[in-house]
Amino acid sequence: MRRFLKALICAGVLWAAAARSQSPVVTVTVDSRTHGAPIRDDFIGLSFGMKALLANRNGAHFFSPTNTPLITLFQNLGIRHLRAGGTTVESPPQTPIPGETEIDNLFNFARAAGVNKIIYSLRLLESDPARTYAVTNAAIAKYIWSHYQSDLECFALGNEPDLGRVYRQDLTITNFTTYLAKWRAFAAAITNAVPQAKFGGPDGGSGNVNWTTRFASAEKDSGLIAVVTEHYYVGGAGRGVSAEKGIDTMLSPEWDEANQALYNKVAARVLSNGLAFRFTEANDHYSGGVHEASDTFAGALWALDFLHWWAAHDAGGVDFHNTQWVVNDVITPDAEGRITTNPKGYGLKAFDLGGHGSIAPLSISNPGGVNLTAYALRDGTNLFVTVINKGHGEAAREANVTIVSDGMARHAEVIFLTSTNGNAAAKTGVTLGGAFISADGPWLGKWTPLMMSDDSRRCAVKVPAASAAIVKIALE
Repeated sequence: MRRFLKALICAGVLWAAAARSQSPVVTVTVDSRTHGAPIRDDFIGLSFGMKALLANRNGAHFFSPTNTPLITLFQNLGIRHLRAGGTTVESPPQTPIPGETEIDNLFNFARAAGVNKIIYSLRLLESDPARTYAVTNAAIAKYIWSHYQSDLECFALGNEPDLGRVYRQDLTITNFTTYLAKWRAFAAAITNAVPQAKFGGPDGGSGNVNWTTRFASAEKDSGLIAVVTEHYYVGGAGRGVSAEKGIDTMLSPEWDEANQALYNKVAARVLSNGLAFRFTEANDHYSGGVHEASDTFAGALWALDFLHWWAAHDAGGVDFHNTQWVVNDVITPDAEGRITTNPKGYGLKAFDLGGHGSIAPLSISNPGGVNLTAYALRDGTNLFVTVINKGHGEAAREANVTIVSDGMARHAEVIFLTSTNGNAAAKTGVTLGGAFISADGPWLGKWTPLMMSDDSRRCAVKVPAASAAIVKIALE
């Protein structure tokens, strides 16, 4: 009897292991004939504090047309938008205000790096009545407008004014009403100097999100607003979060559910006012990230999913905030101080490959319940389908994905975002198209041909656990 039970248990274990090892079938069906507004070419961006514009102790500027490694990295990652702002735009108040030299370096760097547009932030908080920031802002705005108008998306005033710890530093701001009055006064000072100036705002910190929706409602008919901006750190504070927990939550469906909640509260209301919406700060955790999680391959998969999710929900773009230097940065120095990218940057580049064109509706049949998301875009005659398998750890499974198009295809090819041995916690060995991304030379990733079905409407691709595949289908 004991032998029988032992054999039965072993058989059960083997059956369970075999079931786990099987690759579930997932079908992604795309309606390529229906598509919405095109995704902005500068959807992918980075955000830096204004302090990053200042010269270092040796007099060198980080943002400079002579910083070739940084220029190369921006180009390789596909960064085409830049937001300069953050806490150091106004706090602490003794922080120097960037002058013409810093402005010239920033905008000339952007031109060399292929950045399309810049959001440039100016001070709003006043803790000393002797400091005439409205006058200073107007002079800066006039200089930027006269020299770099074509490179400027808009100006911004202040940073995260919805947070009490921020607005309590100001002499007059006590609530939304007093904030809006001050914002309008400062905006008027700029438009008196630059009548055609446009603004982004309020750069809310996801503290009192009603400030963002109230701002949109109050200014929707002013003719001044280029884009309504919000900040979003999906995981909240990262302090005390373990690496394992950080990775698990980053790749969980709950984070997409959190996106939906913020969309319902803020983005949908902004968009209903006929205004554009953009995240000028976004990342996984606002306290600088979770060590051994934010700076791992999980960050790449999350960033890719985050970009596609918000593109599919009509956002105008995402600027990942880059504090110099914390673990959830996209761009960071290596052990020798040379500029490089964290794995998260690979997620941005993967979106750059498959994130152009217009959103195409799709449906997913996933009876095996794989932790998987998929997104599609139509760009001319090309259909791009991105499949992200967020499964990781012992329960992770490879997915056999069949992509069904409603149009005839000439050919298809795929490029994979992977880490060594499918390790979501990997910090090295991450590749896109079999190639690394560096600041030393061009990215050399390659596409691999895929077989089409006999009716030229289907192609199949195996997407390993903890990886992503970008499939490009050339339609007839």
